[in-house]
Amino acid sequence: MTLAVEATGLTKSYGRLDVLTGVDLAVPAGTVFSLLGPNGAGKTTTVRILATLLRPDGGRCRVAGYDVVRQRRQVRAAVSLTGQYAAVDELQTGAENLRMMGRLSGLTAAAARKRAGELLERFDLTAAADRRAGTYSGGMRRRLDLAAGLVGTPSVIFLDEPTTGLDLTSRQAMWQVIAGLVSTGVTVFLTTQYLEEADQLADRIAVVDHGRVVASGTPAELKARFGDQRLDLEMASRSSWDTALAHFGARVVQHDAGRLTVGVTTDGSAAHVRAVLDEIDPHGADVLRFSLHSATLDDVFLALTSASASVKEPANV
Repeated sequence: MTLAVEATGLTKSYGRLDVLTGVDLAVPAGTVFSLLGPNGAGKTTTVRILATLLRPDGGRCRVAGYDVVRQRRQVRAAVSLTGQYAAVDELQTGAENLRMMGRLSGLTAAAARKRAGELLERFDLTAAADRRAGTYSGGMRRRLDLAAGLVGTPSVIFLDEPTTGLDLTSRQAMWQVIAGLVSTGVTVFLTTQYLEEADQLADRIAVVDHGRVVASGTPAELKARFGDQRLDLEMASRSSWDTALAHFGARVVQHDAGRLTVGVTTDGSAAHVRAVLDEIDPHGADVLRFSLHSATLDDVFLALTSASASVKEPANV
């Protein structure tokens, strides 16, 4: 298996603040890999190290076969980074933005014009090619931003929360674009705050919390690890809810104090559901109602990460 990204023991600190405490990653080439984690967990810092924008304090990392510290120039020639917000010149047209990126990438004027035309067609922007980018919708700007990152035909694309702020229709359009990139052999490294996005797109997922990877695998593997089903219990009182939360401990994958609900993992069988109910409510007085749901990445995420990370990434890093 050829790895597009390989990291071992990545660390990064800012003074006394430890942001990464030993991140290990292995991303097969030609796949979508998603890095999930709460705010401040180290996602953006990891991406910036992989894209050579930051130097790690420790550990080793190779991207597209090159060392990110010793071979920065080769790494930069092989990758593209699209951040959380569209970085396009709103005073230029879509075509002018792409031709400018082509020239900055070293293409001749003719080659830059040809490449811009190819990308405008590929990202369904041909009809808007001669409109100022400032008139584009949010989804169109994101597509233009991604197209700009592909002018140099990178082999690894880093997408740092590419659909943040987009409506559902625009997000789904971006999903199709990302899936299309992988079909051409490109490796996509995706960070996202939308768990269903990772579930929809990613071949493999790593969950990072407090600066380290706490779990990795395919979406199906991660969901199976925390139970194929989730049993939600609505408790009769706050005291019974507190008791259930303490009793189930690590088995709790979601809880809501306002609704007095506790979700625990189960295999979905009637025998196991009855056993859980008898375990927490042997007298039939504390559980008002229950419901059974398929496990989701939300369950995995909540089970693996704290409600709010105590380690926060410094601004703009």
